[in-house]
Amino acid sequence: MLRIEDISYAIAGRPLFENASAVIPAGHKVGLVGRNGAGKTTLFRLIRGELALEGGAITLPARARIGGVAQEVPSSDVSLIDTVLAADTERAALMAEDTDDPTRIAEIQTRLADIDAWSAEARAASILKGLGFDDADQARPCSDFSGGWRMRVALAAVLFAQPDILLLDEPTNYLDLEGAVWLESYLARYPYTVIIISHDRGLLNRAVGAILHLDDRKLTLWQGPYDQFARQRAEQRAVQAAQAKKQEARRAHLQSFVDRFKAKASKAKQAQSRVKMLEKMTPITAPEDAARVVFTFPTPEELSPPIIALESASVGYDGKPVLGHLNLRIDQDDRIALLGKNGQGKSTLSKLLSDRLPAMGGRMTRSGKLRIGYFAQHQVDELHVDETPLQHLQRERPDTHQSKLRALLAGFGLGADQADTAVGQLSGGQKARLSLLLATLPAPHLLILDEPTNHLDIESREALVEALTAYSGAVVLVSHDMHLLSMVADRLWLVKDGRVTPYEEDLEAYRALLLARDKPAKATAAPAKPKRPGKEQIAALRSELRKCEARVEKLNEMRDKLAVKLADPEIYEPERNGDLQVWQKKYAEVMDGLDRAEALWMSALEKLETAEG
Repeated sequence: MLRIEDISYAIAGRPLFENASAVIPAGHKVGLVGRNGAGKTTLFRLIRGELALEGGAITLPARARIGGVAQEVPSSDVSLIDTVLAADTERAALMAEDTDDPTRIAEIQTRLADIDAWSAEARAASILKGLGFDDADQARPCSDFSGGWRMRVALAAVLFAQPDILLLDEPTNYLDLEGAVWLESYLARYPYTVIIISHDRGLLNRAVGAILHLDDRKLTLWQGPYDQFARQRAEQRAVQAAQAKKQEARRAHLQSFVDRFKAKASKAKQAQSRVKMLEKMTPITAPEDAARVVFTFPTPEELSPPIIALESASVGYDGKPVLGHLNLRIDQDDRIALLGKNGQGKSTLSKLLSDRLPAMGGRMTRSGKLRIGYFAQHQVDELHVDETPLQHLQRERPDTHQSKLRALLAGFGLGADQADTAVGQLSGGQKARLSLLLATLPAPHLLILDEPTNHLDIESREALVEALTAYSGAVVLVSHDMHLLSMVADRLWLVKDGRVTPYEEDLEAYRALLLARDKPAKATAAPAKPKRPGKEQIAALRSELRKCEARVEKLNEMRDKLAVKLADPEIYEPERNGDLQVWQKKYAEVMDGLDRAEALWMSALEKLETAEG
């Protein structure tokens, strides 16, 4: 159990925590949320002991190991698999120990068996595969990979080491959709405590069972996933606002009586009693409304369809095609999400569509007046760090009055202070907003967005959803944020094996497919050529799938109820130790049952997909 008791801490005189407290039971999965700059990353540093508290205490279980991803794995000649294996320092030390002492050899062998050392390579390989590295990649040196990919290796290493308390700060920022889906599933089954700082709504809804909210220098633990927290938080704020309004009316009524009759002898006693009532009333403060984040996209004129058409086109690099046989069409009202693993060609297709890469063959036609806006993460990194956002706009619009440029910046959440601040001093989210503004400045008919939500907080992501919904141009979207994809996209294209084809199912079906694919295949004897299943057999398989889904849903409900019980601080008092053991045992049994139920659900899904061809 992690106890945070009345902690206080300030940076440069600005308090981040004032008598903040929270209790996180062992084994819980918690999402840490709060406004940018509230102190979420600082809390991680306080838990790790990297910063000294000014007041209060943070108590960890005895000998608890804390792990997290501080920075990318260094570029080296060590292979990915060996880099991850080295993260289990105890195993590495035991494997490297050289001794002729029979007693010590026996001790080493016993301990290696206790920590399941002989399956370590398979476990490490499975984690790397889930994060996007195939068998050939795993044997390559770290120096072969870019910084973003080495961040994935660092994440794989800490997951493999399995610390007792896992602290993850925006873990999906360097993942694609496939990696993010795998991570959600992995974290939901992680056997120890996890605290995640994330703005990924899907991750906070599926991988955690509680939300730790940092607001107004205090910590509050809410049971349930993010959507439940958001709903309950909104309800609480509405009640608080109503109570504040009611109290203000009551205070005004009392003050009016005092003002009218304080000089009247016959009413002096009543007036004095109302003064005392006013003094005793504890003020109820209405919640402050956060400044609403907005994006304002300009409206392009309408073009005749299609705005882009590809016929048997191909595209690649240095004469080698990456994608071929492309027969695609984009109209101005299209909202298209590109699905597929990293390295399959999503970015290559984006560059082809945005005229950053020529077609190698076939035919590609564009509307003559077509304007295209393009956003990719590397563009955020290529902003001029010594220039202000205003100077960036002045370069693009030298004849536009400064007041209009400032209004454009304000429309993307960059106020007067940020407009005149050097880009190098802006936050990641502010840089991303500036890049989005630059991409949409010419009122494009087609907007291509490659991972636009990295470094954007939840409020900014919701604002982006609203802006894209209202936008009258076409959108091609690559993102690991499934919530964004589900809210914006109405067409799905799967980029796989050198082809781009429509994906006819929905995103949830794609997510289920990814999870089923990651399940280890069972070895079976080569069967005779099967007969095509009949309608009755398919109906039976569908019925079994529904039963499995209902079983998983029921166990999830039981898990949530037990999580509420275990989140009660009173159960951890010494005199209630017996109750604690009972509830922890029940929780472990439910989690074990949930794991088996989900495995059966995946098996049923695979059988149905096989039967349906």
